[in-house]
Amino acid sequence: MKKIAVLAGDGIGPEVVEQGCRLLRALGTIELVPALIGGAAIDRTGTPLPPETLALCRESDAVLLGAVGGPKWKDAEQGLLGIRRELGLFANLRPVAALPELAASSPLKPERLDGVSLLIVRELTGGIYFGEKRRDGDTAVDVCSYSVAEIERIARVAFGWAADRRRMVTSVDKANVMETSRLWREVVTRIAAREFPRIALEHQLVDSMAMALIQRPADFDVILTENLFGDILSDEAAVLAGSIGMLPSASFGERHALYEPVHGSAPDLAGRGVANPYGTILSVALMLRESLELRGAADAIDRGVKRAIADGVFTPDLGGTATTSDVGDAVLRELG
Repeated sequence: MKKIAVLAGDGIGPEVVEQGCRLLRALGTIELVPALIGGAAIDRTGTPLPPETLALCRESDAVLLGAVGGPKWKDAEQGLLGIRRELGLFANLRPVAALPELAASSPLKPERLDGVSLLIVRELTGGIYFGEKRRDGDTAVDVCSYSVAEIERIARVAFGWAADRRRMVTSVDKANVMETSRLWREVVTRIAAREFPRIALEHQLVDSMAMALIQRPADFDVILTENLFGDILSDEAAVLAGSIGMLPSASFGERHALYEPVHGSAPDLAGRGVANPYGTILSVALMLRESLELRGAADAIDRGVKRAIADGVFTPDLGGTATTSDVGDAVLRELG
């Protein structure tokens, strides 16, 4: 039996994770083991990433995470950064698809959304988020650093996924200003030429990429970028899907994998039963496909999501009145 560590977290995390767990329980061959992270862990243990949680994640086949943080806690986000670092989750994959039924939920014209299906590959354990941080009087410093090895391994992930898609990689940097970006561009270019000559590579500066992602989103296939830029661009890409609640993600290391929706804890929505669980449910499908080798179940969940959306099962962020559990009910019907 496969074991999944379930870290519901804070805010709407427990509500959306429960809908994913309903699907996993329906399969009958998966053990779900809950554990604390973030603010909930601080309240119970005094630390955002208890040793027991980390030990469970290391011995599990995969991790399902809800959301972390909120105004009540100063250091809750350290639980998320800590688990990424401790499990070596250096590659974050965020697929973005524009479904015709959700075109009205996007501020973009429907014709710009036609054919949009892209994958953002974000480096997750380097860059400014993990660099040295200090405050000296009225000056604050955040260090951004990348090594050749860190760039090489995330580049290989992006090119590997592109080989099974449309064979195009857009590498995003700020090479006209930042030395880390100049190194990034050099390494990505070398990896492409030596190891993936059949994959088309283009470079984009992050500011122009932010504009192009809205102007011509269907032109992009795999978008490769560093930690900070990937965080910003993937949130921007949520407008293509109609809501940030629609976006799943998967984070991979050499031995471990974690799955979570892209959205945050949204404490203002917590306990109201209106949070969008589609991102979590699609993350569960990714988990079944990539970590548990249950492609049939993953395909069934994907079909269930598409059918529910086609039937108009929309939470308020998508302009509907469905509850969080209504979405879970609709997708469960596809599993029989």
